[in-house]
Amino acid sequence: MRIRKLTLNGFRSYDRAEIAPESGLNLLYGANAAGKTNVLEAVFLCALGRSHRTSKDQEMIGHGLSGAYVGIEAETNTGLRTVEIKLRTGDAAAKNPKDRKQIFIDRQRADKAGDLMGVLNVVMFSPEDLALVKASPDVRRRFMDMELCQLRPAYYRKAAMYNAALRQRNALIKEAFSDPIDPEVLDMWNVQMARTGAEVMRARREFMDQLSTIASDVHRRLSGGREQLFAFYEPNIDFDERDAEYAIYDALAASAEEDIRRGFTTRGPHRDDIGIKLGETDVKVYGSQGQQRTAALSLKLSEIALIRDVVGESPVLLLDDVLSELDEERQKALMNSAFGCQCLLTATGVESAAKDKLAALFEVRDGNITKINR
Repeated sequence: MRIRKLTLNGFRSYDRAEIAPESGLNLLYGANAAGKTNVLEAVFLCALGRSHRTSKDQEMIGHGLSGAYVGIEAETNTGLRTVEIKLRTGDAAAKNPKDRKQIFIDRQRADKAGDLMGVLNVVMFSPEDLALVKASPDVRRRFMDMELCQLRPAYYRKAAMYNAALRQRNALIKEAFSDPIDPEVLDMWNVQMARTGAEVMRARREFMDQLSTIASDVHRRLSGGREQLFAFYEPNIDFDERDAEYAIYDALAASAEEDIRRGFTTRGPHRDDIGIKLGETDVKVYGSQGQQRTAALSLKLSEIALIRDVVGESPVLLLDDVLSELDEERQKALMNSAFGCQCLLTATGVESAAKDKLAALFEVRDGNITKINR
């Protein structure tokens, strides 16, 4: 899988820009705040329908503009694919909220962002990703969900349905501060959460079972065989494959009084986590900063191999100024894992670990992207 062309119009710092990356390692270099990360954000947007930096689409529209456009042409094992996203603000978008973000796949308007899943697979590395292990559980849940949406496009819909039911249940619970709750309505949302949540939990468990084997091998290489990594799914509710739905329903019913007292739903997949151990040591709690960063790198690198195994082709790799956060040994490990992937790497200069692997060099300056002949 590789991007042949990326076009930006009115996106962030770019009035108009175009880049045609090579199939190997592409380095985008320039000063801080030059707009390098904006390029990776545009690719991420076309893959997952959202930014990795903001939840507000309007922030991706250039200052003073009423709209922005991002377009990608990509080669995949199913042929040439195109993804286009148009962002709108102002009066036109206010009249019809559906026009605030328009998604086109192969020139056809998509009904929803979920249609994007699996069209363009990407793996993103940023300095924040190296804090995956020590971050809060919601970061690790997002890690699972983002990859599952790409590997299993149907997962996006199930997760969205679960989250919608959760919002409705939480809204109903908050009403209890002023009005009594109708038990039948509460039970209806318990049933909805149980049905969709069971599928979410099954998918997450299977994903972590697959990923953990790969991550263990990756970590063994990164640590020179000195440490053994165990990464595993930690569901908020204990379940087995056959009774997941009943387990969630029973947990929601049992926690109803506590939920009403606290004003939110305390049980369910929205409170899942990932367990991470080195031997018997819980790395999230007792690991050193170096151990936590290496474990995070192992989990992220495992995404690449898992996508190759499941999808049958390599993802596009996005590295946002991450080499400067790693020592030389881990830089080399990351670059070796990038072999066979199209990679877009940002940096303030030409990183030593990338010099021998560069396919193309691009300078980013003053809202322009210029390919440098070497």
